[in-house]
Amino acid sequence: MAAFTKVIQISKGVNNVTKLFTNLVLSQNVNSVTTSMFIQRAPTFQYSFIHTTPKCNDLMEFFDIPKNWEKDKVRVGRSWKKDELRLKSNEDLHKLWFVLLKERNMLLTMEEIYKRQWEYFPNPERIDKVEDSMANLESVVRERNKAYYMLETGTTGERPVVTKYNPLGLRYFYRMSQYSRPKNKNSAWHKKYKFNFGGYAVQKFLRLYREKLWNEKRKLINRQRNKVAVLMRIFPNLDMQAVKEQYPLADIEKAKKHRHADGHFIRD
Repeated sequence: MAAFTKVIQISKGVNNVTKLFTNLVLSQNVNSVTTSMFIQRAPTFQYSFIHTTPKCNDLMEFFDIPKNWEKDKVRVGRSWKKDELRLKSNEDLHKLWFVLLKERNMLLTMEEIYKRQWEYFPNPERIDKVEDSMANLESVVRERNKAYYMLETGTTGERPVVTKYNPLGLRYFYRMSQYSRPKNKNSAWHKKYKFNFGGYAVQKFLRLYREKLWNEKRKLINRQRNKVAVLMRIFPNLDMQAVKEQYPLADIEKAKKHRHADGHFIRD
């Protein structure tokens, strides 16, 4: 009798285990069916949030793709224009900034590698295009910030700029900012920014520096005038309007009287 009772208990245990496995299999099938049904019924616009770019976070991100390593010329596009960037949202501009930053880091790394190998870096203008795009992007973001602050507060929102003079007496623009300590108690600020100047040595330096600037400007004016005089001698029917646009510092009337403007003519 005891043995029969034990057999019944064992059979009940086997039945319970069988039911448990059956429930597990059914639950998995039900989950798979519901999952597949959910994927099939999902609206199409939800798939636009999936990022399909291959993930690669190793050091090869700082190098160009291998198929461009042996090429002498790489086909690239132009830089981004401001009119095109104004049509994009702030989120797109934020993403584009990091794309351009990553591209610039890659190009600078490749340029250094080519220099070490004493080889020609293909299409070096790519760096200029990326930098121009980043500068245009910053300009567009600044325009939006100015428009937002002008609408909300009536100000541009940028840091105010004042004219200051360094210890040598040279003028420059200083961007003001906020500090946690007042100016009269901030010794670190006084060590970094010194606006006062004076003394005989500074005055002599300013006088010689202004003289140097004037001599450079005078030489530039003379070079442009001589260039215009030579052109007038070679091309008698020269377009003066185009010459003024090309050489704005040249005096046309003085260039006509210059000895370099006299051509060689055979007189009868």
